[in-house]
Amino acid sequence: MKIGVVGFGAASVGFLKEIENEDVTVYEANKDVFSSSISGIRADGKLFVSSEMGGDLEEILLNSELQKDIVDFYCKVADTIPETGTQEINLDMKKDFHRFGFKLVESKFYHLGTEKLKYFLQRIYEIFLNKGINFVFGARVIDIELDHNIVKVKYIKDGTEYIEEFDRVYIAVGRSGLKLIDIISEKYPEFVIKNNTVDLGIRYELPDFVVQHLNEMLYEFKIKYQASNGLLVRTFCNNPSGYVVTEKYPNFVTVNGHSFQSKKSENTNFAILVTHTFTKPFNDPNGYGEYIVRLANILAGGRRVILQTYGDFKVGKRTKRLWNVLPTLNSDEYILGDLNLVLPHKTVKAITEFLEQLENVIPGISNNSHLLYGIEVKFYSKKMNNNLVPNLKFIGDCSGHTRSIVHATAHGLLEYMKLKQEIQ
Repeated sequence: MKIGVVGFGAASVGFLKEIENEDVTVYEANKDVFSSSISGIRADGKLFVSSEMGGDLEEILLNSELQKDIVDFYCKVADTIPETGTQEINLDMKKDFHRFGFKLVESKFYHLGTEKLKYFLQRIYEIFLNKGINFVFGARVIDIELDHNIVKVKYIKDGTEYIEEFDRVYIAVGRSGLKLIDIISEKYPEFVIKNNTVDLGIRYELPDFVVQHLNEMLYEFKIKYQASNGLLVRTFCNNPSGYVVTEKYPNFVTVNGHSFQSKKSENTNFAILVTHTFTKPFNDPNGYGEYIVRLANILAGGRRVILQTYGDFKVGKRTKRLWNVLPTLNSDEYILGDLNLVLPHKTVKAITEFLEQLENVIPGISNNSHLLYGIEVKFYSKKMNNNLVPNLKFIGDCSGHTRSIVHATAHGLLEYMKLKQEIQ
């Protein structure tokens, strides 16, 4: 059987890790293994075991043993002992979060560190090469065509267009490859189950000592809150002693964060994201999110992000100077400004309410000197149907069913096991 895999990220790692004696070609749009298609493996590498987050596939959510096996696999290949929380959340803290309307999501986190991820990528690439898997880097897949029992993959490499035929194709492009998902779903709309959500928000930076207790207990804390205007607000990607970074796409620049095991700052950063769910006839939530990001880039004078203090954000005033908290993002990647000119009013209100309410549980977290970077956005793939045809599957975050390294990897693994059973 001739198998094609589009994208080299977490889902394809899961699919390929157990494969043996198969004719497999992996197409990756980026130039090499170190710039592969998912930022979660390139930067930071937070792995978690949870029954409350990571996606909606019950066979993964309810299988903590499978999730932990994936974590152990990453740690073994990366040859590292991960950072993690040291204790359980105490009952009094749980009560405080509950009292003020928050849901503290409990899970076990394991942090590899950015520097360890480069080693992981190199090692896993070598392992797969030794299995005889063929890699084509710099190959941008522009179309997929179903032709009875054959799947045709059309891609461009070095300016030349190619078409390859496969018995099976697995799309594993992550959330950064949503354009290909759009192309496929426009041609074959019957694959799409759901498409209506995007998360908009900011990256929040504050001194470590403000959240030191939570960092020590959990390493990454996950907090959810229902704002008075009905919008769901949540924290995401907490980085103790970490660094704010930009994430560059071809047409826009967003903000993100990461941390190292061996190099530490004095600040913690995390995302505060607001979920926006749309109804018909609107069906382009990712286009809406991209529009907001590009507007921020325009106001920042190009491929930069906006930085604002929380005090100025609350009153809708442009930040002209910083004090007390120094940014970890390089100065040439941001401009001081006003995020109120970019974010929708309902989003601003939800973020402000979230921080003011959180002050009751974590004193000092809403200090006026703390920093907001924008825009941070989390795109969701259209939720795709993997039961429609046997020879085209969507695995990992691009399927709309997973939202993490662990769950995406597990999804790829489970799809390979299904294939293995089928061909035996």
